[in-house]
Amino acid sequence: MLPSTTEWKAADVVAPPGTIALSGSEALALRMTSLLLRPHPTAAPTTVADVVEWFGAMQAQDLASGMWSLGVRLPGFTQAEVHAALERREALRTWPMRGTIHLVPARDARWQLELTGVRALAGAAKRREFLGLSEAEADRAADVLGETLAGGGRLTRAECVAALVAAGIDGAGQRGYHLLWYAAQRGVTCIAPNIGTEQTFALLDEWAPGQRQLDRDEALATLALRYFRGHGPTTRQDFAGWTGLTAADARRGIAAAGADLTTVLVDGVEAVLHTPLLDAPRTTVDDVLTLPGFDEYLLGYKDRALMLDPEHKQAIIPGGNGVFQATVVVGGRVVGTWKRSLAKTRVTLTVHPLVDLAPARREQVEQALHRYADFLALPPRVTWND
Repeated sequence: MLPSTTEWKAADVVAPPGTIALSGSEALALRMTSLLLRPHPTAAPTTVADVVEWFGAMQAQDLASGMWSLGVRLPGFTQAEVHAALERREALRTWPMRGTIHLVPARDARWQLELTGVRALAGAAKRREFLGLSEAEADRAADVLGETLAGGGRLTRAECVAALVAAGIDGAGQRGYHLLWYAAQRGVTCIAPNIGTEQTFALLDEWAPGQRQLDRDEALATLALRYFRGHGPTTRQDFAGWTGLTAADARRGIAAAGADLTTVLVDGVEAVLHTPLLDAPRTTVDDVLTLPGFDEYLLGYKDRALMLDPEHKQAIIPGGNGVFQATVVVGGRVVGTWKRSLAKTRVTLTVHPLVDLAPARREQVEQALHRYADFLALPPRVTWND
């Protein structure tokens, strides 16, 4: 069952007559289709740009997880090929919402920052006060970075902080990170692909010229369409939680999307999905996936009951600290976690099952992990930690 959230009001659960009713299992099958983890009736992504545009934004504060989130949806791709696509600017990373790094379509970064990032900027004053920074210093830092990177410059995080220090701005401790975040939040910079293991920054308008401009209603409609297209069926509350929008703006976005979105009932609870999804199979597929921890499969929802048993939450988010473990998923349900250990000539992959898995199922899990090893272009060694 899809339970209500604390923000849910009984008055919200009023669907038009004739609304399609789905069971929890049917909704889970459709949700996995939306997430591009099963074949979709209208989508067949073949590029990094296709996948990122489908979702609109994909959480990617952990780069390795973000790369595999793309790889798992692009069978046959390697990590090197995903990196090359990011160098071609098929997508970029920035902080569009909730103060968290996401992959976004390169030409959509500015309007997303303007739509959802404004709330993060409004809440930044307390953080600056804690760090001993003024708004004037943050604005000056953004100007310094803009001047330093102008003309196609691309600097590592350490080089950006060094430029700030050279300009007389204190970038020690967490100040440097906050000032880099602030410049990106204002749309001055964006995160370019790593050089080796080093995070790099570039000017947004130079790295991704020709930014799309949307009016507010068009932006809300586009964001709503992309969220429910990539995550539905799910609730308006989940949409508001994912975007950081107010409840009023969440409703406005759904309404503006019009007939592209459809209201359904999941075990009696109102949910929204992308209308073409109604043509997708609703039967449970007995597939086995090994997903990164920071994947839209779990990160895209406030309510994760369809995919995750409450008794397993502690294993997935130890201590509730927001750091999600990589998951083993069978038929849409989390059944275990896994970790990787990289060496120059091999990747060791350790599985921790949360339920009993038969030998045949374990073999399927190992096959899924071998696909991840292929993505890294390294031979695998799989171990089990029961």
